[in-house]
Amino acid sequence: MAIILRLDRVMADRKIGLGTLAARVGISNVNLSKIKTGKVSAIRFSTLEAICRALDCQPGDILEYRPDPEETPAEPDARG
Repeated sequence: MAIILRLDRVMADRKIGLGTLAARVGISNVNLSKIKTGKVSAIRFSTLEAICRALDCQPGDILEYRPDPEETPAEPDARG
């Protein structure tokens, strides 16, 4: 997986628990737990925005791109 979720780290830095954050964001503990553990394939921008608002952080604090070592670099777009 090339996108790494760092929500657990940001939550620990802010000393906020799962239940408290879920209530502030307006999603269930189960869904927030799936986001926290990276067991999701997508996240709505509205949810990401609510998480960032509740944690006073940027999306880049929660999401990290890490290329897979097996992947080859993409070819430049010929359209320029």
